[in-house]
Amino acid sequence: MMYKRNLRRSYIDKSIQGVCGGIAEFFGISSLAVRLIFVLTLPTSLLIYLILANTLDDTPPTL
Repeated sequence: MMYKRNLRRSYIDKSIQGVCGGIAEFFGISSLAVRLIFVLTLPTSLLIYLILANTLDDTPPTL
């Protein structure tokens, strides 16, 4: 059985809303790299970040 990964906001790696942490977990890369990409592409990425912060579901907390 194949596990289906969903893009969600991170519960653990949360700086502001957990969007960059969720993207990093989804692709299996460093959250620092994702944050740097967002900062380097700031005018466009701010709009994308706001959309993702409002539309992505939260990752359920683990025990």
